[in-house]
Amino acid sequence: MKAVLAVAAVLTALLAAPVAPAAAAPPGTALGACGPGRLCLWSKPDFKGRAQSHELATTDIDSCVALPAGTSAQSLANRTGRPVTTYQSAECAETGEFETYPGKGTWVPRTPYEVRAFKLWER
Repeated sequence: MKAVLAVAAVLTALLAAPVAPAAAAPPGTALGACGPGRLCLWSKPDFKGRAQSHELATTDIDSCVALPAGTSAQSLANRTGRPVTTYQSAECAETGEFETYPGKGTWVPRTPYEVRAFKLWER
């Protein structure tokens, strides 16, 4: 009975705990400005450097979008409302690194690799 009460107490505490953002910025790092419905990519970590912005109206869904030749991103914000997969490869090849991020407001101050392409998904 004590074990059941202990488990119930732990579960209650976990459910009551505040939920942190999916990718919280390190202390002292401000989130990058990115408007609703956009995927924003920055050339440097911590939302610094040259920014690129893509929106659903001008981006093909389920298609590989390569960043301009010679450029990459090291931080991003996904506010498209759809999942986005980022790729180390400029061809969206899954032989390199890739990661999928949810689209309901995800800020990633430091990607685990240089992003060279992305793909927005229908759902």
